[in-house]
Amino acid sequence: MTYRVRGRTFDDFVIDEEIISGARTVTEADVVNFACLSGDFHPEHMNKEYARKGPLGERIAHGLLIISMATGLLNQTGAFEGTTIAILEVTVRFIKAVKFGDTIRAIQKVVQKKETSKHDRGVLTSLITVLNQDNQIVLEADLVALLYRRGFVPMGG
Repeated sequence: MTYRVRGRTFDDFVIDEEIISGARTVTEADVVNFACLSGDFHPEHMNKEYARKGPLGERIAHGLLIISMATGLLNQTGAFEGTTIAILEVTVRFIKAVKFGDTIRAIQKVVQKKETSKHDRGVLTSLITVLNQDNQIVLEADLVALLYRRGFVPMGG
């Protein structure tokens, strides 16, 4: 069976357009798995007693886990599947801690499009906003990605 690209190309996106993800709850298993993958076992994430005595009063998810989950949720929309060549830059602002049991969702707003010297690709800049179940912003990120242009997406098998 041949892979069918679902994503949109650079040419298909419009300035100020928003892509809205589904939501998911951040679990203790998510945090433990991320700690194992990243090697970040900071006690604010892993030690209930240590975190209980800290400023937040309980364990929190890694900020880098949350941006990873947000980009994954946005990828699940299909908007970028098979049409993104690479993420070139991400600048993240961690605004509010995400606790175990919080439910997050992401909104990606297209803020700039730039053609490149190569006719088969373009650079898309967007603002990612991650919200919790109370519609509070927990994270913002500027993301710059390189995307295929219309007519140049590989159609591999």
